[in-house]
Amino acid sequence: MAYEIEITDRAERAFKKLDKRTAQRFYTKLKTIANSEDPFQHVKRLTGVALFSIRVGDYRAILDIKRESLVILVVRVGHRSDVYVK
Repeated sequence: MAYEIEITDRAERAFKKLDKRTAQRFYTKLKTIANSEDPFQHVKRLTGVALFSIRVGDYRAILDIKRESLVILVVRVGHRSDVYVK
C-alpha cells in the first residue's frame, strides 16, 4: 500500500532554497514513508494539531497524512527555528 506524495507550492519553493544534499535527504525520507506499510511509525505527531513532522538535520517538514485517500501532503519545509511558526 503506497501513499502518494503531494507538495504545496509554499513547500516546493522552500525545497528549492535548500542545498541539494538536504533536499535529496528529504525526498529519500518521503519515499521511504510513502512506501511503508505504516507511515505513522516514521513521523512525529505535532501537539495540538492533526499534523506530523519529519526531520533532516536542522530542517523540518510538516506533513498532513490522509489515511483515507493514501496521500502524504507536505505542507511546509524550513529550519527548525521557524518552521512551526504560522
